This record gives sequence, C-alpha cells and structure tokens, in this order.
Amino acid sequence: MPLGTAIHNIEITPGKGGQLVRAAGTVAKVIAKEGQLVTLRLPSGEIRLISQKCLATIGQIGNVDLNNLRIGKAGSKRWLGKRPKVRGVVMNPIDHPHGGGEGRAPIGRKKTINSLGSSCTWKKRRKK
Repeated sequence: MPLGTAIHNIEITPGKGGQLVRAAGTVAKVIAKEGQLVTLRLPSGEIRLISQKCLATIGQIGNVDLNNLRIGKAGSKRWLGKRPKVRGVVMNPIDHPHGGGEGRAPIGRKKTINSLGSSCTWKKRRKK
C-alpha cells in the first residue's frame, strides 16, 4: 500500500483477523514503511508499528454520522435491544453486594465488586 492510504479493519497479528479501527466512520493512515514493519496513525492519535504481513481493508468505514445521532428517549434504546442498567447500590442486599442500607449508604467494602462477587476495580491489561 502506498503511503497516506486510508485503511480500516487491521490485523495486529497475521492471520488472527481484524482487531483495530472497526467502529463507524473510523480510519487509520499509513505513515511509513521500514523493513517488515508499517507505521500507522490510529483514530486515537496513537502511532503504532504493525507487521506488513497483517491484512487490512482499504478505505473508510461508512456510517460516519453515527456519533451525531440523538437517541431522544429511553424507548429508542429499547428498540435497539438495549435493556436498562440498574446500579448495584439501589438493589437489595440479596441482589447485589453493594445493595441495602438505610438511605444512600456507601458500598461498605474496601473495593467495589460486581454482582458475582469478583473485583471490578480497573486493571491495566495491556503491556506496551
């Protein structure tokens, strides 16, 4: 691909399938080629090196105006198949570990946990 080409649906490891730049209206650009590596500018602004053997699709993904869509009401989300999210704090103690208490009670634990009881504190999962 020539430099400056707009691409999407990019593989990170060859043969694994597209993992990068798959959202509506997104596009990445080929900045440079050096040996077996290609330098890409991702929509987030991150510059990333990827193998030349990785596959990608040329062009920009459609539906560019998706982020300008006004939902308007809760029912519009329901038409899309989304169900309401109920916070654990407003549930009863039998339903969630954060539930119960008088008034607006705090969580009552050192760390937040999900309804299954496992920790849901944010962890870094990616090694740079």
